[in-house]
Amino acid sequence: MKKLLFVALLFSMAACTVPIKENKVTTGKIISFYSKILGEKREIWIHTPDGANDPDKHYPVLYLLDGDTHFNTVVGMVQQLSEANGNTLIPQMIVVGILNTDRTRDLTPTNSLYGPDGAKVDGFKASGGGEKFESFIEKELIHHIDSAYHPAPYKMLVGHSFGGLTAMNIVVHHPDMFNSYIVIDPSMWWDKRKLLGEAGKALNQTKFSGKALYLGIANTMPAGMDTLQVRLDSSGKTGHIRSILALKDTFQHSKNNGLRWTYRYYKDDDHSSVPMIATYDGLRFIFDFYRMPKDKESKIEDIHGKIDPAPIFTEHYDDVSNRMGFKILPPEQVINEIAYYYMGSGEKTKAYSLFSLNVKNYPNSANVYDSMGDYYSDQHDKAKAIEYYKKSLKIQKNPATQKKLEALTK
Repeated sequence: MKKLLFVALLFSMAACTVPIKENKVTTGKIISFYSKILGEKREIWIHTPDGANDPDKHYPVLYLLDGDTHFNTVVGMVQQLSEANGNTLIPQMIVVGILNTDRTRDLTPTNSLYGPDGAKVDGFKASGGGEKFESFIEKELIHHIDSAYHPAPYKMLVGHSFGGLTAMNIVVHHPDMFNSYIVIDPSMWWDKRKLLGEAGKALNQTKFSGKALYLGIANTMPAGMDTLQVRLDSSGKTGHIRSILALKDTFQHSKNNGLRWTYRYYKDDDHSSVPMIATYDGLRFIFDFYRMPKDKESKIEDIHGKIDPAPIFTEHYDDVSNRMGFKILPPEQVINEIAYYYMGSGEKTKAYSLFSLNVKNYPNSANVYDSMGDYYSDQHDKAKAIEYYKKSLKIQKNPATQKKLEALTK
């Protein structure tokens, strides 16, 4: 029973919450600004984790194409995997949903008037603004997010359909813009597969060390056809999936470019249903190193073992930092919860080690000093407890901390 309780506590970060105002549940905020590059006003939806304004905390950014369609789904998914129910499967992230004004114009890299079946489409006349749109993302939008939120230097791009086409165009022609990509059922048939040919050259000539990509492929074939049969088909109705399978082949044939990638074919999902499940799988793949390995978890779960838990956390997050390219600290709240559990279980030395780790890592947090004050109070070291409660209150006034201080100074 104790071990089960500890496992629950071990990953008992705060439950996923969203601001509630005027009887409405919100997942983010809306901003708009004028783009000089595009010559128009653009609307952006932004979700930030709790603590985004903390100077000690810097979050990766997930840029989401077709934000007006996928924003709420992706925000919920990020929260679920990074904080809800104690999950630490992926990092908490800022999510930036990019809304559309002229989708065909912005999400196509070249001008073309023909669909995947070769038929002319009048709605494609404005196509070909992709490079300008990508310049807006790089030079205006990313700059704005960096200035406003001071995020970590890790950026992810998620795109579906034409958005997947845009993501692949950035992979091919602007490989330094993002660290990772989730490319979902991309329209690689565009402009007679022009980008597909360019991708073959880029994936063989460009180094993608440290970058990751997940490719999701929907089942858009006629009934009764499988992925082997579709490759032999030449009709327009299979042009979409054949182009994506060709892209998958291109990835497989491109060796030693440093890109960490994988794909999945979703036989039970079509073009419209695939974004949610592919995004989930993509996040799990790209951050498959983020969660602490089971062997290290078991050492922490061994309450009365002799191993100090602080170095285990430090070692794991140093490895995560190396993989993501910036410093990531063990989560303050997770460390705090486990330290309290150790303290309540009589493991005072382990508790002190973790409380000290938090003080070292989060020197601007009032909570870490309050917790250390609780530790010394539990140890009946009145002078030290008073010292740390005062440090906590100097950073942030808190009635609970003040009450504990007054109880010791009467």
